[in-house]
Amino acid sequence: MKRGLICLLVIVLGAAIFVPAVLAGSQVKVFVNGQNVIFPDEPPYVDRQSNRTMVPARFVSEKLGAKMKWIGKSNQVSFSLKDQTILLTIGQNDALVNGKTVTVETPATIKNNRTMIPLRLIGEIFQAEVEWDAERNLAVVTTSPKIPKGTWIWDSRIIEKDQDQILGFASDHDVTAIYLQMNRDVALSAYADFIRSAKEKQIRVEALAGRPDWALKSNQDQIKSFISWTMRYNASVGSEERFDGLHFDIEPYLLAEWETKNKTILEQWIHNLRFIDQETRGSGLKIALDVPYWLNNVKVPDTEYSFSAWLLEKFDCLAIMDYRNHALGKNGIVDNAHAMLREASALDKQAIVAVETAKSSEGDRVTFYSKSVDFMEQELQTAHHELSRYAGYAGMAIHDYKSWAAMVGEAK
Repeated sequence: MKRGLICLLVIVLGAAIFVPAVLAGSQVKVFVNGQNVIFPDEPPYVDRQSNRTMVPARFVSEKLGAKMKWIGKSNQVSFSLKDQTILLTIGQNDALVNGKTVTVETPATIKNNRTMIPLRLIGEIFQAEVEWDAERNLAVVTTSPKIPKGTWIWDSRIIEKDQDQILGFASDHDVTAIYLQMNRDVALSAYADFIRSAKEKQIRVEALAGRPDWALKSNQDQIKSFISWTMRYNASVGSEERFDGLHFDIEPYLLAEWETKNKTILEQWIHNLRFIDQETRGSGLKIALDVPYWLNNVKVPDTEYSFSAWLLEKFDCLAIMDYRNHALGKNGIVDNAHAMLREASALDKQAIVAVETAKSSEGDRVTFYSKSVDFMEQELQTAHHELSRYAGYAGMAIHDYKSWAAMVGEAK
């Protein structure tokens, strides 16, 4: 499971695979994600003093997708993976992890011009699980599967000046979809450039819009305007510059009338949702809607049919606003997502599970705002592991880019 570097290094930094003495004379083999690591000159060995398995750092770290750099003047070696950096000094028991000093039980060393470090340390540095197979004298290093993530950009003006920063962040944090607000004041060329650059990084971009009162019939013209604008834009650019879908954020339960005129609001919402379906059918655009995790408890008027199931019948995907900051337990991310994921799986549709990072007036439990990035990543990994059994599960989403990026920035 993916873990934050600092937290894990404090707990287990320097811990290494213990190799029984009977095997100490045999050559240690290392597999990373099922692939044998070839060591062309200096093989792994067992340090006699500490009984730790030492491996050439470069070959294992490169298999894990990290970059290693030797700094000869200071006798140091640095590793970088995404936005994480680690600096080790040969022969010393201190490591610099994202600018913070932590203690290393077994220091890095040089042997025959190769930098050797404990294998377990490599695993923890690069967020991997390390297991020892004593029968085969084999160390198995496995990274957690990446969680496909989406995120919302509500102020699309930032793509005009911060494109590289946004897409760099997205790549570093496994973002595979961006929900980008439609803003007529943003130059069409800016949209085209941003979408093209995002697709080069295998990131989909969906046009985002919506307001609570879009559930009302009187505002159907605003929905039509959004759909028409997106289709006109897509028709005017090449395939690599087109939006992949429409992402609606219509939350009528925020209207004052939701409690007093619930049936009327629901009926009008259904009317407008049918309009969206009619207007977009055959367009090739993926249609997604943001919905609260409890929507499955709301019934289609005059029926016992789940409103969320009705939505899944009409559209491609629901983004479940499952705003909790703990994965397991009652009223946690996993618990709240079960019902709609079962519906999505049964209907052969998709559901994304979304969490919040912005400050919330609804209480601490609904957001990761006051939590660390490492804590959030651990909870997302736990939720991802539990929810992956559903055929309809399509990954996680983080609301929103601005607050998420600020959270990461504060952690550095």
